[in-house]
Amino acid sequence: MRIFGELSQLIFPVRCFGCNRLGLSICSQCRSDWQPQYFLSHFANLRVHSAVLYSPTASKIILAAKENGLKEADKLIVEAIQGVLAQANFANRTIELIPIPSSPSARRRRGRSFMVDITAQIAQRSGFRLTDVLELTRRVSDQSGLHAKARAANMEGAFALKPHAYPQGDLVLIDDVVTTGATLREAARALTSQGLNVLASVTACLAQPLR
Repeated sequence: MRIFGELSQLIFPVRCFGCNRLGLSICSQCRSDWQPQYFLSHFANLRVHSAVLYSPTASKIILAAKENGLKEADKLIVEAIQGVLAQANFANRTIELIPIPSSPSARRRRGRSFMVDITAQIAQRSGFRLTDVLELTRRVSDQSGLHAKARAANMEGAFALKPHAYPQGDLVLIDDVVTTGATLREAARALTSQGLNVLASVTACLAQPLR
């Protein structure tokens, strides 16, 4: 078995998904750049708890999980969000985790709904309940190239509660990155408009705000 493993390394050498160096799935330098902590920010009335400041290394880790489906990258994101959930003041609350859904085209391309999959792993570890109740009601543009106002306009009215979905308790939105808060605010609107209680959001990364 060891011989097969060594041959596999020769044919398919492992590269760091942060810097692409040969050797480990994440090298010590990139691991030091991904240091989960605890950050609290506010977007309108929504409290957002985050673990890591967004950086080039964080971007590559998110992409390695989201677009390439690398399990080690998934694990870093899951552990970061789980750590924030443990530090946030959610004691004596009936928490339900609400993932931000992927678009149908992204689900087809990736073979999964990224944040639903990540949140399922978090729920299994934390004991909190996963409730997949949001859906996109129209096509939206990629947010990465948009400024703050354009992001808000792009997401306005984009989410709705799935038919026959009845989440209960204190809802916590789960996403990978928050930048302007446009996606999370729209998700919160879709839920609160139905009389539901959105307690907060938790993200793996917090990006510098755009103007």
